[in-house]
Amino acid sequence: MKSAVIVFPGSNCDRDAYVAIRDVLGSEPEMAWHGDSSLEKKDLIIVPGGFSYGDYLRCGSMAANSPLMKEVIKQANEGTKIIGICNGFQILTETGLLPGTLMRNKGLKFICRQIHMRVENNTTSFTRKYADKQVIQVPVAHNEGNYVVEDDVLKSLQDNDQVAFRYCDESGTVNDDTNPNGATDNIAGVLNKNKNILALMPHPERALSKLFGSDDGRGVFESLMG
Repeated sequence: MKSAVIVFPGSNCDRDAYVAIRDVLGSEPEMAWHGDSSLEKKDLIIVPGGFSYGDYLRCGSMAANSPLMKEVIKQANEGTKIIGICNGFQILTETGLLPGTLMRNKGLKFICRQIHMRVENNTTSFTRKYADKQVIQVPVAHNEGNYVVEDDVLKSLQDNDQVAFRYCDESGTVNDDTNPNGATDNIAGVLNKNKNILALMPHPERALSKLFGSDDGRGVFESLMG
């Protein structure tokens, strides 16, 4: 699989994404600098977590206008699989590849801990190794993870099975008490209409081994193997 990880000034999970692709998919991704203007055609592109441009102006807004993102958008529209993780989620909404925006967490505090989320659509290239409604444990580390969409957009996401993951508790219960950041409809991960783009706030690339608390994130990368 030909893959790339986009590197921005302020990225801090780009190496984690590199290791996930190398160890799970068995190939070494290109570490593509955001300031480049060209990118060889890829099967998979990861827009990683971190604090691109120090989160100045608005999270992801400056990174979304980096030269290489024009190529990411082009390849996404041609069907290349894209994963945006944490700051990558913010960047993808800023490009318009996904609807909605990411706002400050409820409580206005940075969250860094293990959470549970439930698999809502296990028929995609990113989730097919999971069971329907399977509960997995992965870490979060964000200050702006409150995913906000208008009511009509939410209905469209629901009708088109574009909600990939929802925040829940260990038993799979989804409600306000199991929502760590206030995200609309407890949404932790969302897909585009064509299902070739996945964005999520939790970090599957940090959950590859039980040595680090959980290996539940492996399923995202194993799913890409078919």
